[in-house]
Amino acid sequence: MPYSAMIRTRAPFLRRLVLEDRTSMRARFRPFLSSFLAVLVIACGLTARAQACTTFCLRDGGRILFGKNYDWKVGDGMLVVNQRGLARQADLARDKPASWVARYGSVTFNQYGRDFPSGGMNEAGLVIELMWMEGSRYPAPDARPAVDVLQWIQYNLDTHSTVAEVLAADQKVRIAGDVPLHYLVADRRGQVATVELLDGRMVAHTGKDLPVAALTNSTYQESATARQETKARHLAPPEGPGSLARFARAAERVDAFDGRKGDAVAYAFATLDQVAQGSFTQWSIVYEIDRLRVHFRTRDHRPLRTLSLAALDFACGHPVQALRLDAKVQGDVARDLVPYTRQINYDLLRAAMSKTPFLAATPDAEVRRLAAYPEADVCRR
Repeated sequence: MPYSAMIRTRAPFLRRLVLEDRTSMRARFRPFLSSFLAVLVIACGLTARAQACTTFCLRDGGRILFGKNYDWKVGDGMLVVNQRGLARQADLARDKPASWVARYGSVTFNQYGRDFPSGGMNEAGLVIELMWMEGSRYPAPDARPAVDVLQWIQYNLDTHSTVAEVLAADQKVRIAGDVPLHYLVADRRGQVATVELLDGRMVAHTGKDLPVAALTNSTYQESATARQETKARHLAPPEGPGSLARFARAAERVDAFDGRKGDAVAYAFATLDQVAQGSFTQWSIVYEIDRLRVHFRTRDHRPLRTLSLAALDFACGHPVQALRLDAKVQGDVARDLVPYTRQINYDLLRAAMSKTPFLAATPDAEVRRLAAYPEADVCRR
């Protein structure tokens, strides 16, 4: 299906952005986070050749691992070591922005700039990853301060250690956004939750309400119901790139996991391979939550890279560390981390945005504003 036809038939929101004149479009793209939401529509739900983004959590025999495929046409990215003790404020233009101070350091994967992660893990073992989910509807403005859908990830990694704390925080901070997303969240205690925004309120599946810890691009209830119907008919998990098909295949692997046998990290990556979307799968990430290690590989550089959070100094007051995902390194990458700079952020933003249809015309002044945005983070040890 041609790209323009895909937008006409499947994405009215994006169609409006495309048809606006350049001046109006640029106005819609400020602040930057609104622009990135348009990216996520394609990145995790509306690619012409495949639907995308799959997550799951493996729990057995004391092992806790979390897997994520990031599927999108742009592979540029940056790993960021986020420090504890930083005071941050959400980047919102139409809402009362939330402010917070990081209690925990974290490692995040960022494609469109520092402070706007697509996912990551903090030093307490909390992991959060996002996916597209059509039908999400965020809460109306109320007395709570707000964070946008990407900084909600940073906010929770900064301030919470457990799934229960993340869910309870909905009473204090509201998610604001225009593009529908949902999240899979897991912690070092082995607790897992889906977080969805339906009919203007947070809906979470956890404990007995989460029979299998996996998530793709449909509501969790729809996914679990479809899988049960397939099992009731004694059918094999369906093939193909569809959301329900990928959920079913990931769920089978989650159920079959035996943490006492074999290489659990290899099992997690093999599971990601079974739900991969060919050339659209840019990053495959496995978080060893129980051992506080991150493993990842990229489409253009297949050797496995590993980073132990125990090897990192998360104290603020010294340069933040980062690593471009296109760096030709492998194995333990702790020594390959480099001091983060505004130029690194700018180069990433410029490269990623130039390859993204709805961001390619973003004025350089806005790119530079976004590159400088994290410098407002203040160290409060």
